[in-house]
Amino acid sequence: MAARIYTLCLIALTATATALAQQPPAPPPATPPPTPPTYTKPPGSVPMPPPLPDAAPDSDLEPQITIKRTETETTEEVRVNGDLRYVKVTPRYGPSYYLVPSGNGQTYLRYDSLDFGLKTPMWLLFSW
Repeated sequence: MAARIYTLCLIALTATATALAQQPPAPPPATPPPTPPTYTKPPGSVPMPPPLPDAAPDSDLEPQITIKRTETETTEEVRVNGDLRYVKVTPRYGPSYYLVPSGNGQTYLRYDSLDFGLKTPMWLLFSW
């Protein structure tokens, strides 16, 4: 009986070793990578559109800046199309400010900056 078990174990081991020793199946043959498409002009191709015109800046719309320096301050007058838009005054000591002509052009309004945008309130609502 022991010889029979020994024989069965030997057969089982041989079958397992044979199954493990087999080579894996060969991979399929490699196919060459696909070639990228090439561009060819179609027959009777459409002509290229005309080039865009040169967008030369309009000299009337560019600001003309006149800088005047004195011992106490520097003023910059900014004019567009001959109209005075604002005057920036930079004193020797202190922050600069802007003088903007009012609606009638006879008086000037003083501003600390030219930012006239919407300013949202930044209130502290809660604090811990």
